[in-house]
Amino acid sequence: MTIFEAADAALLPGFTRQTIEIDGQRVMTLSSGQGPAILMLHGDPQTHLCWHHIAPELSKHFTVVLTDIRGRGETHKPPYGARTNAYSKRAMANEQLAVMRALGHSKFAIVAHDRGARVARRLTLDHPEVVTHLVVMDIVPALDFYEASNAEIAQDYFYFSFLTQDHPVPERLIAGDPQGFVRLILDGLSDQAVPYDPMAKAVYLSAGAEPEAVTAMCECFRAGYHIDRLHDLKDRQDGNRLSCPTLVMWGEKGVVGKHFNVEQIWSDWCVKPSFAPMPCGHFIPEEAPVAALASITAFLNGNIV
Repeated sequence: MTIFEAADAALLPGFTRQTIEIDGQRVMTLSSGQGPAILMLHGDPQTHLCWHHIAPELSKHFTVVLTDIRGRGETHKPPYGARTNAYSKRAMANEQLAVMRALGHSKFAIVAHDRGARVARRLTLDHPEVVTHLVVMDIVPALDFYEASNAEIAQDYFYFSFLTQDHPVPERLIAGDPQGFVRLILDGLSDQAVPYDPMAKAVYLSAGAEPEAVTAMCECFRAGYHIDRLHDLKDRQDGNRLSCPTLVMWGEKGVVGKHFNVEQIWSDWCVKPSFAPMPCGHFIPEEAPVAALASITAFLNGNIV
């Protein structure tokens, strides 16, 4: 049994592991429950295991699908492309949509954190007929992020500039201590030392330090600067907004809450926004799972958060 299989068995009992093939590439999925479908997308430097506090509870009332997003965990990891970048959020969103269709879900809600929330937002903007509800955790859109960037943001979110540097500069520097870099993000963006489950953290450190995963992370951030923010600009110019009910969550003690007017930014992008600040730092699913689950459940049930 691999470290991935052991962690899933311990932290997500009852979830079925399944590899879905999309365009000849493998995407790791786990699913459990019955009822309306929810796709849950993790962020960096994590895997689907970040939902281990929340997903089992949601699966009591919903069909919950967890995936490792492109470039992470056990999902395929496209290499660096000198002319193309496989990690635009549009490309990653289309892959997640194909996974859900392969599993038989034509409509679904999305609950997503960090990088996964960027994929979820793009999926919802590009395919509004598919997404019934959207929950995004602790991000602002790429365009707004880079427009607002200043010295303080650059200091606190240094890797938004570091990881976007040309290949292979950040990859070579991270290679000196890849697990140390992953640990820096996991521990540095939390309000305090997060009591990560030891098995989950071991998976994050192992999976995130693989050379292919480091390149994937860099490419994903490069795409954010070079591609995703331009897609956002086109949406803004065209007046394209998120039309489904959208719940925006952020850590009150984190960098997003410190530097951005979250409600103002997201109100400009959403037709039906609601907001739920969380008493934590960046890693909401593991720092504040009880509060997060309560807000998500109320939102999905159609109640006012």
